Amino acid sequence: MRRIAGLLVAPLLLLSAVACGSDDKASDSASSKNGVPAITAGAKFGEKPTLSKGKGDPPKELKTEVISEGDGAKLKNGDAIQVNYLGQSWDSDKPFDNSFDRKQPFDLTLGAGMVIQGWDKGLVGQKVGSRVQLVIPPELGYGEQGQGDIKPNATLVFVVDILKATQIPATAKGTEVAQDNIDLPKVGVKTDGKAPTVTIPKGDPPKKLVSNYVLESDGEVIKESDSVVVNYVGMIWKGAKEFDNTYSTGKTQTFPLSQVTLKGLKTGLIDKKVGSRVLLVIPPDQAFGDQQQQAIPKNSTLVFAVDVLAKV
Repeated sequence: MRRIAGLLVAPLLLLSAVACGSDDKASDSASSKNGVPAITAGAKFGEKPTLSKGKGDPPKELKTEVISEGDGAKLKNGDAIQVNYLGQSWDSDKPFDNSFDRKQPFDLTLGAGMVIQGWDKGLVGQKVGSRVQLVIPPELGYGEQGQGDIKPNATLVFVVDILKATQIPATAKGTEVAQDNIDLPKVGVKTDGKAPTVTIPKGDPPKKLVSNYVLESDGEVIKESDSVVVNYVGMIWKGAKEFDNTYSTGKTQTFPLSQVTLKGLKTGLIDKKVGSRVLLVIPPDQAFGDQQQQAIPKNSTLVFAVDVLAKV
């Protein structure tokens, strides 16, 4: 089963798909410090940094240099984190991407494989509020294939500001809400961290978006400006065929709702409460319409059971 998470959200940055490059140039005259390229301007946490070009051969192993240490909690795998960053290749004086210019911090779940391995490995154990510099060898970056403006076998250099982190619960929890409409799918209510069952009726799907609580928590209400951490099962109404399942990978998905391109998913989660389990039935005009997407035929009604685990 192919993952479709990339179809749900507009790509933001290079870590999974290279975004447009930056025209900012770093100084090529500054020397490296502690084996990493020096920050020649914007050295303080929160400032957009300027990096010098790397000197000599880059390190063969992943290197994490703490530029300034915060006083927050240490990051662990499974945490939902929010960061700002700037990245460039070791042998370049031109950044290939940065979030500072976009004024849009990047949200991810650490250790979930949402980003290159050098990030997942290099940020574990660092404290919230820290600025760190990562030097990432090719095998923990984009390897022999490269990506976009990043050449094959490139060593990557990132400056990362760790803005915040949230511990992610294993499952949604809340008050069971009656599922008494026989014309709608039934979603399981177990809270064991495993994928809930989803039973789709034989009849025709509804023509309008359905967004119903299965388990209603007392958490904060979700706004369009929030980024959410979710687990979900996605199915096609016709034939009750599963097309995606984050539970099976053991990796949650984190995305800003403002970037969600699947209209029914975005609309269906806004105003729901963090910690809840939600049934979404999304008609074609709020899904992928008359366009086939991977294993999803055109004009498909989609069914999601979503555990909204946190917002960041």
